[in-house]
Amino acid sequence: MERWEKIDAVQRMQDYIEENINEVITLADLAKAAGYSQWHSARIFRELTGKSPFEYIRVLRLSKAAIRLRDNKIKIVDVALDFIFDSHEGFTRAFAREFGVAPKSYSMDPNPIKLFIPHRIRDYYLTFQKGEDIVMEKKGTSTVFVQVIERPARKLILKRGTYATQYFEYCEEVGDNVWGLLVSIKEALYEPAGMWLPKNMIKPGTSEYVQAVEVASDYNGKVPEGFDMIDLPPAKMMVFQGEPYEDENFGEAIGDLWEVIEKFNPAIYGFEWAEEEAPRFQLEPQGYRGYIEARPVRPLNQ
Repeated sequence: MERWEKIDAVQRMQDYIEENINEVITLADLAKAAGYSQWHSARIFRELTGKSPFEYIRVLRLSKAAIRLRDNKIKIVDVALDFIFDSHEGFTRAFAREFGVAPKSYSMDPNPIKLFIPHRIRDYYLTFQKGEDIVMEKKGTSTVFVQVIERPARKLILKRGTYATQYFEYCEEVGDNVWGLLVSIKEALYEPAGMWLPKNMIKPGTSEYVQAVEVASDYNGKVPEGFDMIDLPPAKMMVFQGEPYEDENFGEAIGDLWEVIEKFNPAIYGFEWAEEEAPRFQLEPQGYRGYIEARPVRPLNQ
């Protein structure tokens, strides 16, 4: 079985799970989506994701259930049934084993927990395994939307690495559990982001690139173990948003936008770059909205 045939088969199973997460999913269903036998489908799924199909489904359901409990006033039994658990008791036991807290306690006081946020396996291999047999054709971004937004004084909850200068180095160094914790922080002002810190915010011996989420300046909630919290002053951010793209082309979409940003002159808007005033950030690449990145600026007449 060729490597990319295997990757595509696992991607089809991932897609099927995501689309049917609130329905009963059998190994026969996954094998049909993959196009291979049940035994072979289960084997390659574990090989590429590190989890059996049913372990993957279980922890994904629990993570989605946790978000539902965090954001809505809803009965535990209703969440359990929505995510195909047989009973309130079975769901409670599974939730507590996975996250170390009972679902009722979590819904009343949703402190950060390690949610499971899986990578699309095809995106992972397109990036981490590049150079073996991947050819990516270069296509310029035809339209980029640019705007300037205001960020108020706020705090940043972040997980530092040691040497990472970009996303994939960070994941190799720190692991992929950080994002799930950041997503679980209910008080977040905006979605989590990957960030490049200015020099004045980098601790000696730590990385330029971090994953982080912004919270209000008066935030007094829990900071996850191993994370830092720092104050950020008000800032203006110039946001660049590319055109929507097919998810498997995310690397190309990022590269295209970076080329635009590097050639862009902010003075046409009456601004100049202000790298030391705030972290540069990138939002999670999602094809339907285009790749989004923001860099700090200040008015020219300031």
